[in-house]
Amino acid sequence: MKKKTIRTGIIGAGFAATFHFECLKKVHDTNVEVEGVFSTDTEQAKSYADKRDIAAYDSMEKLIDKVDVIHVCTPPVAHEPIAVAALEKGKFAIVEKPLTGYFGDGSEDFNGDTFPKQDALDHSLASIKRMLDAEKKSKGRILYAENWIYAPSIQKEREIIEKTGAQVLWMHGEEAHSGSHATTYAYWKFSGGGVMIGKGCHPLTAALYLKCVEGNARNGKPIRPKAVSARTAALTRLEKFEDKGHIRCDYHDIDDFSLMHVIFEDGTIADIFASDIVLGGIHNWLEVSANNHRTICNINPNTAMATYNPVESYFSDIYTVEKTGTKQGWSNPSPDEDWFTGYPQEMEAFYRTIAYGDTLESTSNLAADCISTIYSAYISAEKTGTEVPIQTF
Repeated sequence: MKKKTIRTGIIGAGFAATFHFECLKKVHDTNVEVEGVFSTDTEQAKSYADKRDIAAYDSMEKLIDKVDVIHVCTPPVAHEPIAVAALEKGKFAIVEKPLTGYFGDGSEDFNGDTFPKQDALDHSLASIKRMLDAEKKSKGRILYAENWIYAPSIQKEREIIEKTGAQVLWMHGEEAHSGSHATTYAYWKFSGGGVMIGKGCHPLTAALYLKCVEGNARNGKPIRPKAVSARTAALTRLEKFEDKGHIRCDYHDIDDFSLMHVIFEDGTIADIFASDIVLGGIHNWLEVSANNHRTICNINPNTAMATYNPVESYFSDIYTVEKTGTKQGWSNPSPDEDWFTGYPQEMEAFYRTIAYGDTLESTSNLAADCISTIYSAYISAEKTGTEVPIQTF
């Protein structure tokens, strides 16, 4: 079959835009032509474009008009308007996580510790509805860039569930490390919340996805989340926290630890942890306990390699793993970290959907369920763990 050519544009020129471009170079079944990039930071856009020999556009609208699909790699506060603008012109929108959220009331002194969390849920649900409505009217679709869905271990578990007719009884998972590099992450008005949304969205979406897989395989319909209870903490903001210089601790009004207990329509459960207080590298995993098997999906760290380095300087220009404080001693360098975390598989799958109509695994409805669950969980945490119902779309 002759490969189709898809014209692509990138909105945003930061970290996410960088790894999106790298993954596009690994797409095999579709010819991807990157037309250009747009960013409100014109200097950053020009630098990004010059390094990759693409055009830097001075207008988002002009770029959308030129392409078939837009990669939304901006801060999440801009996800909705960009995705809707693309959908209204019949274009596909690959949207980074989280899909949308609540970023305050616009006031300079907005504080994430004190506002009523029902405001966040109401605003986010309204944003989701606008995005889903735009998608329904469009020839394009929202493709939700949640790489955990496409991580090889999660996809292998999908196969096991589908082929064995497994009933998933309990899942528990985690994303954690010692703190984000982004300075704006410290503020709710820029990040839409703390670790519960910034990190918890990954294992949560994987758990939501596998219950959809189970439901479709066993009964022909997805099993959706029904209720959530949660607790959050700001441990590095405690008065007696002792800073030893290893854990980021300059957060202004966000949580650095969270736990969500999710109850599904069928009464089964999932427990999702997220934190910024874990040393030793990124800790990403999901464990599945079913009625006929048990699976542990280790995304990070991965133990395909083990290396002992006696002197720190030997590895000065060698990448090992993210978020470790030293390269001396034993470590588990990932031979291909992007592959283990699902980034190239994600882009390959997205472009097969766009070009050939393949089934989409990471959908807008899955993204919507994730956002609805998380902001319902923030209400629960505000009420010291009271169970809160989840609205699904």
